[in-house]
Amino acid sequence: MTSSSVPLRRMGASGLLVSAVGLGCNNFGRPGTRTEGIEGTRDVLDAAIEAGVTFLDTADIYGRDPGLSETLMGEALKGRRDQVTLATKFGHSGRDMGYPGSGAKGSRSYVRRAVEASLSRLQTEWIDLYQLHTPDPQTPIEETLDVLADLVREGKVRYIGHSNLSGWQIAEAHYVASERAGVPFVSAQNHYSLLARAAEREVLPAVERFGLGFLPFFPLHNGLLTGKFTRDHAPSDSRIMRQRQHVWQDAPWDALDAYRGFCDDRGITMVEATFGWMLARPSLASVIAGATSPEQVRANAAAATAWTPSAEDLAQMDALFPLPEDPGAKV
Repeated sequence: MTSSSVPLRRMGASGLLVSAVGLGCNNFGRPGTRTEGIEGTRDVLDAAIEAGVTFLDTADIYGRDPGLSETLMGEALKGRRDQVTLATKFGHSGRDMGYPGSGAKGSRSYVRRAVEASLSRLQTEWIDLYQLHTPDPQTPIEETLDVLADLVREGKVRYIGHSNLSGWQIAEAHYVASERAGVPFVSAQNHYSLLARAAEREVLPAVERFGLGFLPFFPLHNGLLTGKFTRDHAPSDSRIMRQRQHVWQDAPWDALDAYRGFCDDRGITMVEATFGWMLARPSLASVIAGATSPEQVRANAAAATAWTPSAEDLAQMDALFPLPEDPGAKV
C-alpha cells in the first residue's frame, strides 16, 4: 500500500493505466549522482513506490555502462515487480549496445536481442511498455511493428510505444498497424516543457488524432523549472552544471523571473505550477521526471494534485512562454 494520492491515467486509447507522475530512471547508474549505485537507486525507488509514483521509465542505454540503469532497477525491485509499471526503450541511434551482426536497430533480429537483454537485466518476465527509442531509417516500420506484435502475443511485452518520432512518422506507424491488423503503438514520448514547446506543432496533434498517450521527457527542462536556479545561481551538483551549462547560461531569465512571480502570487512552487500546466495538456498520460533523491520524488508526487490551473492561468503561462515561430513556415 502507498500513502499517495497520485491519480492513475489511461495511456491513450489502451487499457494501460499509469501514475500521472512517472519516474525517469536515466539517473540510475549515472556517474556523480546519488543514484550511481544500488543503495541510492533503491532509496529513490522506495520513495517512489511509497508516494504512488509507480510508472517507471528507463532505457537500455541508461547508466555509466549501457544497461546499468535496468540492472540496478531489477535488483532494487526484487519481490515487488507487481507494484510498478515498467517501461523501457530499445534502439537508440546514438549508442552501441554490442549486438554484433544483429541488423539495424528496428530490425527483427535486433529487437529480439534487445528485449531478451532488457528482460534479463530487469529480472522480469514481461515489460509493460516497450518503446522504440529513436526512429530507424534503415528498417521499414512494418518490420518493427511485426516483431513488436510478436512480443506482445508471446507475453514478453504488454504494450508498445515510441519516442522521438515526428508527426508524419506517428501517422505512418498508425496507418501501417491499421492496414495490417497489427498491434498499434499506444504512446509517444517526446521532449516537451514550457521552455520547449515545438511538439505542439505536429507531434501533439498527431498524438491526439491517433489516440496515443503522451509522455513528455525533460518536463522540468533539466531543472530550470524547479525554482532552484536563478540568473545568478545554479546548484553545483546539478546535471546542468555538470554537463549542460549552456542551458543555464542561455535561459530566458526575464520570462523565468516573471514565472517565479506568477507562482509566488498563487502560493505555489514552480514545480507545482509546471506539473499543473503539464497535466492540463490533452492526451498527456504521465509527467516523467527524473530524480536522484527521495525528497525530489516526494515533491514531484505532491505536485500531481497540488494545483489545477484555471483557463486564465493557462493563458498567462502560455503568454510567458509562447510557442516560438516555426522557422520553416512560409509567409
